[in-house]
Amino acid sequence: VQLVESGGGLVQPGGSLRLSCAASGFTFSSYAMTWVRQAPGKQRELVAIIGSGGSTNYADSVKGRFTISRDNAKNTVYLQMNSLKPEDTAVYYCNAKSYYDGSWVNYWGQGTQVTVSS
Repeated sequence: VQLVESGGGLVQPGGSLRLSCAASGFTFSSYAMTWVRQAPGKQRELVAIIGSGGSTNYADSVKGRFTISRDNAKNTVYLQMNSLKPEDTAVYYCNAKSYYDGSWVNYWGQGTQVTVSS
């Protein structure tokens, strides 16, 4: 199983980035996919989730600015981030999750750094 994030980097406040997470080794279309971020000294925060059926949900802090989407043909999930703020600075992790046989199965990527600074 592999989850490989890409697309992070340094961007000015108000700018945009699109993160990608390419998945392999499991049945991607059957899993919910999430983006989770962790800023220095803070706990991990769930940013966005997209279900296997395409339903989405967002943290209040990113609603209206971030959009999660998935392409099951490419086994890839995306996070479009617009109107970025310095407080969005964090390592962003891709997560695949599924409830199977009475327990949650979770896979994680290695993370990609997003820095919002002028």
